[in-house]
Amino acid sequence: MQPAAGKLREHRLTFQKTKGKIHARAVSGRFNTWRWAMVWLTQIVFYGACWLQWPGADGPRQALWLDIAHEKFHLFGLVLWPQDALLAVFALVFAATGLFYVTALSGRLFCGFACPQTIYTMIFTWIEARVEGDHLARMKLDSQPAGPRKLALKLVKHALWAAVAAWTAITFVGYFTPIRELLPAIGAFATGPWESFWLLFYALFTYVQAGLAREAVCQHMCPYSRFQGVMFDPWTKNVAYDAARGEPRRPGRSREAGAGDCIDCGICVQVCPTGIDIRDGLQYQCINCGLCIDACDQVMARTGMPAGLIRFAPEAAGTPGGAAPGPAARPRLLVYLALLLVSCALAAWTLARRPPFLVDVLRDRGALSREGSDGRIENAYTVKLVNLGDARRDFVIDASGQPGLDVVGERRFSVDAGSIRPVALTLAMPADGGPAGALPIRLHIRSRQAPAGEIVEASRFILPAAAR
Repeated sequence: MQPAAGKLREHRLTFQKTKGKIHARAVSGRFNTWRWAMVWLTQIVFYGACWLQWPGADGPRQALWLDIAHEKFHLFGLVLWPQDALLAVFALVFAATGLFYVTALSGRLFCGFACPQTIYTMIFTWIEARVEGDHLARMKLDSQPAGPRKLALKLVKHALWAAVAAWTAITFVGYFTPIRELLPAIGAFATGPWESFWLLFYALFTYVQAGLAREAVCQHMCPYSRFQGVMFDPWTKNVAYDAARGEPRRPGRSREAGAGDCIDCGICVQVCPTGIDIRDGLQYQCINCGLCIDACDQVMARTGMPAGLIRFAPEAAGTPGGAAPGPAARPRLLVYLALLLVSCALAAWTLARRPPFLVDVLRDRGALSREGSDGRIENAYTVKLVNLGDARRDFVIDASGQPGLDVVGERRFSVDAGSIRPVALTLAMPADGGPAGALPIRLHIRSRQAPAGEIVEASRFILPAAAR
């Protein structure tokens, strides 16, 4: 069937809205205050924690230090090794479950208040506003042709951005190479290849993500925004527009009969860091920052209307039934809370039962056995003593399991704090002390500083048939 003449029109199909660079309007209010409080809190911790010192066996050392070269993580007085990877698993489970729990309760609060992308975008935007002016001045500057003033302002802005990005990279690498050693090495151009790579990579990454990409990360790159919806239920609180109260919109301050409270000023769009219109409903680009609430509440106050046209509210708030359901009606919250408690309990139990040292016993397979000068049969072993503590330890090794089994030579050894020491150990027993073959034995290793923490390792003693 042919369309009627003059009725067919060409329409360009687009899959997403095309927008230029977003210059969000500055706004004050309680949510903006909380956002900047999180900026200060997170950055004081991040930039400051690497400078904390902790007393060690060989003098003060960095309190938080991920020593990749020696496979150790110094966490104040605790030294974690690869064998403690289970604690890292529990920490990751706790962090992920905590994020899911908060999301189920109040949507993307992490994205709006604590996400590094949000934090550094706020810092870079603040620098931009101090150099180029407010959002209108920035838009006007961007539309102007290149000139001395524009080039000078852009150069200053990007130089400040680069300085923040560089210091962020130095701080990040400073958790892997002690920052008091890293800074002189940078000044002398004596950083290693991996240090140089991560300094450049992290500085460039911060500069591009926070300075250039900005809202594009939340709109198109962040995977969390795509699957966050599976953690929502009808009672999850999100930033929402009260359409029943606001529609139909009334332009300006008119008081038309039947008009809603929304005056269609568009300020909620102007302040949005991702450039969305919250009046269009819940959108995955929304990071629940609450800035549109701050802006709308100010407009409502000026027009004499009650606040809360835009607010944190669950989708089911407007449905008949009244109060929010109890926890039993929201099983995902109970599951997340249970996982939080279980991961905390398992981490605490693992940490409490963590031994102060580790032992690994290896038999010398090059020579199964030999006859000593006193006629006894000797076996050689290598015992790896791993001191997990932050102080020097003295160890004593004894043997049992067969009659006459004894340690030949040195049995007392010292291991420095956070170190591994392989020691040679020789055991001997009478030639007629047992049947020929591989005999089960036990090595008892105890620390003088922690006598209650004895470790017993099973091994074998080879007694040749000829010895009979």
